[in-house]
Amino acid sequence: MSATRRQVLATGASVAGIAFTGAVSELFAGTAVAQEMGRSGYGPLVPDPDGLLDLPKGFRYRVLSRTGDELRSGEGEVPSNPDGMAAFAGRRGRVHLVRNHENRVDGKIGVPTVDGLTYDPMGKGGCTALELDGRNNVLGERVAIAGTAVNCAGGPSPWGTWLTCEETEDKAGTNGYTKDHGFIFEVDGADPHRTGAVPLKAMGRFQHEAIAIDPRTGVVYETEDAFDRPFGLFYRFLPEKPLGGLGSLRAGGTLEAMRVPGVPDLSVIQEPGASFDRVEWVPVPDTQAKETPIRLQDFGKKGITHAQKLEGCYWGDRSVYFVSSFAKSAEGSAADHYGQVWKYEPQRRRLTLVIAFGPDTDIQLPGESPDNICLAPSGGLMVCEDGGGAQHVYGLTRHGELYEMARGAQNIGTPEEPEWGEFAGVTFAPDGDTMYVNCYTPGTTFAVTGPWR
Repeated sequence: MSATRRQVLATGASVAGIAFTGAVSELFAGTAVAQEMGRSGYGPLVPDPDGLLDLPKGFRYRVLSRTGDELRSGEGEVPSNPDGMAAFAGRRGRVHLVRNHENRVDGKIGVPTVDGLTYDPMGKGGCTALELDGRNNVLGERVAIAGTAVNCAGGPSPWGTWLTCEETEDKAGTNGYTKDHGFIFEVDGADPHRTGAVPLKAMGRFQHEAIAIDPRTGVVYETEDAFDRPFGLFYRFLPEKPLGGLGSLRAGGTLEAMRVPGVPDLSVIQEPGASFDRVEWVPVPDTQAKETPIRLQDFGKKGITHAQKLEGCYWGDRSVYFVSSFAKSAEGSAADHYGQVWKYEPQRRRLTLVIAFGPDTDIQLPGESPDNICLAPSGGLMVCEDGGGAQHVYGLTRHGELYEMARGAQNIGTPEEPEWGEFAGVTFAPDGDTMYVNCYTPGTTFAVTGPWR
């Protein structure tokens, strides 16, 4: 059920233009980091004799941290389920790597509670922070925030902090929690006690996934990965103190949700290049979802625009990009796809479908479901796969060529029923020489170096 130009026009939506190239060079054009890449990636993957991570020839990995090991701080064990992550420049060439832990109430190893850094002692989620030297030697590892829940993804701030997102709507009294959950928290990986454990309530209470901040205006864009119909929304937060630095987001602001006139469900748009230049932003009636989840609230007769599995979100080329991992009509979406990457240009108020993965498009993942995503220093994309079978990190060149960057070894299950842990949190060091990525199960954080273009 792919939307053609005629079908889109029939909805009454404003279409700026549709292209059918199937390539993604438009995504990277004009970015400061964009450089010419080859069309075939880095060559075939070489099996790892240690059975952890297969990489192209010339690339190497280092295991930085594993679930169950002792934190260097002595605060407890490395928690389960490492997920979203970002790397920040420190003093003397050091790197501060801030890592989410997507633990629910049944998480195997929760984030240890620490005085001054714990929001709800019954929450097992949170973040840990690693301090690395210029050669990726681990100098320190400690709790950065604790007592949160289901910390899935997030995003970096322009002033060098991490905004970690809770992917849950559980209230106090649910699942044993003593406080409401579903918030964003600011985390300083270099000195966590500077940020503590303070929920940024004005940014909304919902099943957060990821954020991206416009470095010119300070507007924060937020994705919602809701698990049931009518699925999640795409939001923007207008802060009272834009670009005010550490702690400024606590001053509050206005939360709005995106409406694309005539398009109640983004899954029906499947032609790369389809653009809508009348995007509207509607104030959220109840940002704290006291009685009704935000996505179910009354946004007026025109309604609001939904999408299944809104996940990764990042800023680049004066635009915000966000991912819909998949859509399944059997689960309530209006159409099926294996993944979309959308681009919103604030100055033009224009939304464009840049990439559509399968089943009827030019670009298809061998597996399915793009999840965490980041812009590589060379201008291409790195995409974490979250699907069935062996799990990969894929690269996508500026020319639209898909290639394997990493493959995880079978690490859970049995020989008769093998399973692989998904990848998450792909990010690059500030100098672009190292790619960091997590394997969700068993929890492992890798540093990958090699002949990056």
